[in-house]
Amino acid sequence: MDKKVGVGLVGSQFISSIHADALSRVSDAEILAVMSPTKGHAENFAEKFNIPNHFTDLDKMLAMPQIDMVVIGAPNYLHCEITLKIAKAGKHVVVEKPLCMNLKEADLMIDACKKANVKLMYAEELCFAPKYVRLKALLDEGALGEPVLFKQSEKHDGPHADHFWDIERSGGGVTMDMGCHAIQFFRWLHPKKNIKSVYAQMMTSVHGDKTEGDDNSIIILEFEDGVTAVMEESWTKLGGMDDKAEIHGSEGVAYADILQGNSIQTYSSKGVGYAVEKAGNTIGWSYTMFEESWNYGFPQEFEHFVDCVKNDKQPLVTGEDGKAVLEVILAAYESAGTGKKVPLPFKSDVDKPYKLWKKV
Repeated sequence: MDKKVGVGLVGSQFISSIHADALSRVSDAEILAVMSPTKGHAENFAEKFNIPNHFTDLDKMLAMPQIDMVVIGAPNYLHCEITLKIAKAGKHVVVEKPLCMNLKEADLMIDACKKANVKLMYAEELCFAPKYVRLKALLDEGALGEPVLFKQSEKHDGPHADHFWDIERSGGGVTMDMGCHAIQFFRWLHPKKNIKSVYAQMMTSVHGDKTEGDDNSIIILEFEDGVTAVMEESWTKLGGMDDKAEIHGSEGVAYADILQGNSIQTYSSKGVGYAVEKAGNTIGWSYTMFEESWNYGFPQEFEHFVDCVKNDKQPLVTGEDGKAVLEVILAAYESAGTGKKVPLPFKSDVDKPYKLWKKV
């Protein structure tokens, strides 16, 4: 492909703002359009990010021949339906996590993109976050010896949009929302070994007035070679986002904190305009981020996806990866519902993962 990769965005809220900012830093990408079904949202978004076209109808945006790739930043329950439309239109697809609501939808999406000969790319930015990329390099070069234990945690005080709280539209709680990050992170760290079992503890501890989903979860994964991975996910941690990882090996240990190590320790008696994602109150001490998007790997992620489209390369994270992550999520909800360790492979025809926990 000689020209820049033409990009269309589906969605006009928080995550699409991140997508637009990240893509603006990719020299081979050009955002041509944004679509939102809510009147005025796409128009306002297009004005803010200097995007030439805006739509309330997805089919009209997909009819633009200049668009090569479409990025989905819509609620979880719409991912499959939108992907099928994009594939039918012959455009490449980037799906924000989680891939979709269930394994049946995952298969439909993967099959549709294969038949249309378009790429289905799974947006998992932790595989591109510079500090985590360096962390993996330490493991790969043997500096830590053989891996023994992985840990990853992501915590904040709750999601931005109402649809995340609604288990019918999201499919679950914090495990569905943020657990997908840790699962793919572990699979990326240890790519040649399968996950053998999943054990999970979930609870709705603080936000019972907002959701029937889990707002805290602790999940233990066991790989087939005995390596253990522990993930902690929370919607109840105040004071802004935490995102940390550890690798414990036979010859060493490494700790990585995406945000704290890249922030400015700040004291303000009146509060900071913006400190870090999910920081509700910045009066007093706070940790003020700079280059937040870069530190999280969003521009690097989209540079990779654009390169895959422009030069017909295999993506680092695909629809098949998204399906594998979803399988582990389903097993985690099953484990939380039964109190037992769940072996993989795990198959379920449930339409929404939370039902395995709630047993409904």
